[in-house]
Amino acid sequence: MAAHIRRSLRKGATTAAVAAAAVAALAASQAPAATLADGPVGGGDPKAAGEDTASTEDDGAATGNSPYYTDLPPLVTPDKPGSSSSLPATGSAEAGIPASILAAYKQAEQTVRTTDPACRLPWQLLAAIGKVESGQARGGRVDANGTASPPILGPALNGQGFALIKDTDGGAYDSDAVHDRAVGPMQFIPSTWAAWGQDANSDGRKDPNNIYDAALAAGRYLCANDRDLAIAADLDKAVLSYNRSGEYLRTVRSWFSYYQRGTHEIPDGTGTLPSSPSTPSPNPGPSTNPGPSTTPSPKPSPDKPGGKPGPGPSKPGDGSTGPTPKPPKPPTSKPTPAETFGSLENAGTGPLRATAGQAFDERVTVLARNALGAPLGKVPVTFTVTGNTGTLFAGGKKTVTVRTGADGTATAPELKAGEKAGEFTVTAVAGTGRPRTLTYAATVTARQADAIARTGEKALVAAPGEKFADAVTVKATYKDAAAPGVAVTATMVKDPLGLFDNDKGPYFKDAAGKPVRTLTTLTTDAEGVLRLPEIFADDTEGTFKLRLTTEGGASVVIELTIQAPEETAPEETAPEETATPEA
Repeated sequence: MAAHIRRSLRKGATTAAVAAAAVAALAASQAPAATLADGPVGGGDPKAAGEDTASTEDDGAATGNSPYYTDLPPLVTPDKPGSSSSLPATGSAEAGIPASILAAYKQAEQTVRTTDPACRLPWQLLAAIGKVESGQARGGRVDANGTASPPILGPALNGQGFALIKDTDGGAYDSDAVHDRAVGPMQFIPSTWAAWGQDANSDGRKDPNNIYDAALAAGRYLCANDRDLAIAADLDKAVLSYNRSGEYLRTVRSWFSYYQRGTHEIPDGTGTLPSSPSTPSPNPGPSTNPGPSTTPSPKPSPDKPGGKPGPGPSKPGDGSTGPTPKPPKPPTSKPTPAETFGSLENAGTGPLRATAGQAFDERVTVLARNALGAPLGKVPVTFTVTGNTGTLFAGGKKTVTVRTGADGTATAPELKAGEKAGEFTVTAVAGTGRPRTLTYAATVTARQADAIARTGEKALVAAPGEKFADAVTVKATYKDAAAPGVAVTATMVKDPLGLFDNDKGPYFKDAAGKPVRTLTTLTTDAEGVLRLPEIFADDTEGTFKLRLTTEGGASVVIELTIQAPEETAPEETAPEETATPEA
């Protein structure tokens, strides 16, 4: 009767009254809550149990299709759709998530967002799976480090109502040297944990009973195969890769939607324990391969810990099992998680900044990781320069491709700045299907000089209304070397500091022949030398200042004098001698 009502609930009540009546009947028929460690609580073979299944790219599941809890969310949701998902610590206990468990889910979301942002993993999906798999670690019964105490173990996967999975870890994770059991808050079977286990709390151990380790492992497992979990089809495939059951998918989906509408934090150990296990099949047929055949699963190796177990035959009706044959090897073209590209990260590239025409001191370096988060070699990374500064990679290329080394890093060739100051970008792209992209901002600064000086010493003098006969020539240097291509500004000023512009005295001429007293388009030549245009004098006599300033802050002040030429007195001539007639 209870099973019939549960199936009716999962398919959805047509009215609120019918749904409420079904929940009441279900509550009356349920037995006291039990932990997964108490023994068999359900069956993991959806076909044998008469359940519908949905196809996915994976042939098996992270949990080995172990049993799970089928409790559904309350009919009254914690809040309306679109409301905050960070509600205060009030409301029904069913909507609450124990503090350490909630923190682990959110930490896993943040970590995956850094290493695989294209996956768009929501922590509410981890919470939904954690609820269905272990009742949020049995209501948050974890120690100060987030480790389940006592450990959470599913029933032995011995083919008696469940999949048949012979021992793969020597009992290292599940304390069972005969058959495997699902382990920890996220219920990984040992062979899957061997491939996907994480050390999220940095204690030096990959512990499936630690919620931080298990949540991150689950997050990366769900993101495998280039899934984007913001896409409904990809999310369904991810959930089915965890447990190949249509009912499982519907149950997880229900809790996922429930937690998206709102939840709150409750103290560890105070969570509501689930009470409705999935129903085992008394006469299961041969189980399907429990681990995925492509990513995300390890390569089959039923005789070694960490390998992917294969099914063993069983005789329908008598519960007996025979020797477990080795399953066929997957095609070699399908990579394992260790061979699958997972994420692209910045490998410590510093600020990209260089002076025009100079080489950049910093080089763009990236790090590729596999689906397990470990460095991955031989990944092609394409680097591209975009912008109008004229900057190129060594060899004059705008695009280059470099493969990552054994440490997972790839370094782009040296960048040489163009002659135009400004900003540009360097992009690094890796992966196919759903490529990962990193973008780096870079800047080209104008050429600089730390000193500028006049090359001659002759006084510069002109008469009113005339032009200065001698040209003004200066030389710019940077660190005592000639500074070519440096922008120089020339301004006529009233004082050496340039606090006041000059409206009288010497001036330049623009293209139309009109007087101008500031020039901003001057640049030193290849030797760092600048010869100024002609300078003219107006009718105002006096001593004036010409201030030259370079990019980089160097400056020099030169005196210009306008004065009338000195008048010279006419030479006196001696009177002509008059010849005196001779007597």
